[in-house]
Amino acid sequence: MLSSKGEFSGGAHVSLKGNGNFNGAYAVSNHLGVLLSGAYMKNERTNKDFEHKLIEACAGYFDTFGPGNKRIIEVYAGVGSGNTLRTYRDYDSDVLLSTELQKVEYSKTFLQVNYSSKKNKNWHLFGNDYTINYGTALRFSHVSMDVFLINGTAQPKEDNIFLEPIFFTRMRLSDAVQLQYTSSGNFGLKNRKYMTAGNSIFSIGAVINVGGVKTKK
Repeated sequence: MLSSKGEFSGGAHVSLKGNGNFNGAYAVSNHLGVLLSGAYMKNERTNKDFEHKLIEACAGYFDTFGPGNKRIIEVYAGVGSGNTLRTYRDYDSDVLLSTELQKVEYSKTFLQVNYSSKKNKNWHLFGNDYTINYGTALRFSHVSMDVFLINGTAQPKEDNIFLEPIFFTRMRLSDAVQLQYTSSGNFGLKNRKYMTAGNSIFSIGAVINVGGVKTKK
C-alpha cells in the first residue's frame, strides 16, 4: 500500500501453525517502490519433517487513483532464493524401516500485481470504530531447482510455474499500525512429481506504515 515518495511499509505475520514471514517496502519516488521479504517454516511430525527458508527482493511501479486517491495499484517484478529440507519416515508397528531425506535449493522469478484500498469502512468493536482496509494480490512465479538431493544423491531437477492469489483485510489501530489477516492459495501449472504447489495459508500479523497518503476520518 505505498502511496507517495518516502513512505515505508513493514509487516510481520505468523500462520496458525506458528510459521512466520516479514516484508518491508519503501517508496523511492512517487511511483517507484522496492521490497524485501523473507519467510521461515518448520513442521515436525512422526512421519514427516519439513523446513523451509526463503528470501525475495523486487522493484516496481505504484500509483494512486479514485476518489481522494485512496485506491492503490502496484506492479512488482523480482527474484528470490530458498531451500527446503524434507524428511520422510516409514514405520511398521512403530519400527522405523526407512528414512528419505530430500534437500532442495531453488531460485525464482516472479511478477506480482497488487490492488488495495484505503477507504473509510468502519467496524464497531467494544465501543470504538476501527477503519477497515482491504486488498488483493496476484503473483505468477517461475521456480527452478538449483540443487536436488535424495539421501545425498543428485536427482533430475524440476521447475514449475505457480499462480498465487492473495487476499488481505487490515484493521487500523492508529495512523501507523494496522492488524492484518491474510489468506492465500497456490496452484502449480505444470505436472511435476516433486516441485508441486503447497497448501493454502492463513496468517495474522501487524503492519506499520510511515509516511504516504493518510486516510482522513
